Amino acid sequence: MSDEHGSGTPEQSLLAAAARYERALRENDLPVLDELFADGSPTLRAEGGAALVGHADISAYRARRGGAPARWQRRVHVRALGDADALTVSEAERSDGSGGLQTQLWHRSADGWRITAAHVSSGPAPVRSTDGNDPATWRVAPGRSSPVLPGSGTGPLRGSRIAVKDLFAIAGQRIGGGVPAWLAQAPVETSSAPALQALVDAGSEVTGIAQTDELAFSLMGVNAHWGTPRNPAAPAHLPGGSTSGPAAAVAAGEADLGLGTDTAGSLRVPGSFCGLYAWRPSHGAVDTSGVLPLAPSFDTVGLLAADPALLAAAADVLLAPAPTARPSALLRSSALFSLASPRTALAVDAALAALAVQTGLPVRQVEPDFTAEQAREWADSFRTLQAAEAWASHGGFIDAHPGALSPAVERRFRHGQELAPAAVEAARAVVERTRGRLEAVLAGGWLCLPSTAAPAPRLDAPAEEFEAARAGTLRLTTLASQTGVPALNLPWGRVGELPVGLCVLAPRGSDRSLLALLAEVAPPRRA
Repeated sequence: MSDEHGSGTPEQSLLAAAARYERALRENDLPVLDELFADGSPTLRAEGGAALVGHADISAYRARRGGAPARWQRRVHVRALGDADALTVSEAERSDGSGGLQTQLWHRSADGWRITAAHVSSGPAPVRSTDGNDPATWRVAPGRSSPVLPGSGTGPLRGSRIAVKDLFAIAGQRIGGGVPAWLAQAPVETSSAPALQALVDAGSEVTGIAQTDELAFSLMGVNAHWGTPRNPAAPAHLPGGSTSGPAAAVAAGEADLGLGTDTAGSLRVPGSFCGLYAWRPSHGAVDTSGVLPLAPSFDTVGLLAADPALLAAAADVLLAPAPTARPSALLRSSALFSLASPRTALAVDAALAALAVQTGLPVRQVEPDFTAEQAREWADSFRTLQAAEAWASHGGFIDAHPGALSPAVERRFRHGQELAPAAVEAARAVVERTRGRLEAVLAGGWLCLPSTAAPAPRLDAPAEEFEAARAGTLRLTTLASQTGVPALNLPWGRVGELPVGLCVLAPRGSDRSLLALLAEVAPPRRA
């Protein structure tokens, strides 16, 4: 990152100073902490109803304290107060799940940025309520005496509970696909999907089978047959889909991991709406056999978790060995941020600043940037190819079972039936161009963008608000979907009290490098 003594923009150098401060705080590096607080008697530090006045008293307090409790930045809000002064408000998470708030007034002199006043406060750990019997969340609810599929009893995931999206083969169970008519004709599976079996072999147990949007062809978490799962992070709002049931279960604490699929955002969207970490792997990185398809060229198998360290441990089980590497920069596209609502873009920018502070990586603008027209074109082309493949996957079932799907979902499938071959080929050409463009961008760093265009819409939102959120979100999510790169949702943004995610895209095949980021920015795995 640009150093704090003046290179780069003022905000870049301020974030560099803040990153240096966080590193010194983690390491209890007293000389650096003393250096970063402005010398002299006017400097202030307040916490717990009392203020320390003067650099000497602050320095003495730090020496007595013997180190600060570990914290991980989640949002950093920067406000310029002139050419040489700025305010930062940082929201952090602690290892017990509680939150912390730090306000710092910085002044820039010839020596670089220095803190002239600071205030620190703490909040309580979040409390989760659980039900475990909601049919909108669970098709096969967690058993009182035994899991749906027990774990091996040993391994790195021992003791963890998985909510499995109802698209996966589970030995002794049927696949429901979110559609009662599909469930009625589905055979009992004799073996489990390889991805699921790997997690079970690593010690995790299947606590229940969680609901999905109809045949996974939706994005908001609404199912006309089973209902809409409750979003524990925002109870009056949609949970996101199509991995809706696993997301609701994990957010409620009824499961530790959600095993799901992501074709056009079906892990990242519920991750963003429900405040969860979500990983969509590189295409081909995780075995998709034994999983009900939607659009096979784009389908992936990935994970949701509230605990980022657990998500990384589970992904480690699913991935082949590979070396890891850090990016040279975090990349920001003004065009992609403009696809989100203004409040969402502001919230995700705060999360991006926190990521920069936590990692010490510089934030750079994409040059030349994408355009809004390109985003519309790649979203439309993706939807064309997705619809064509979705009809090829399930058109026979739909024709044989009139009325099995809700009208809105059936229309999406029928669109694929109506597509001319020329339209499909034209869409494929756009996808190829988009893949090449993104590969060139990712050669310079990891691309950061909003996971969704807005927070979760209310359950009673007008149709136009619902559709605007869906259309805007698809322009963001389908960039990774059609290019095959890995994507990681960091659930750090907040619009009011509503979660919204920061999504990080890395070059194709670099899943382990992307997931290694979690060790830098997350608390140790909690027992």
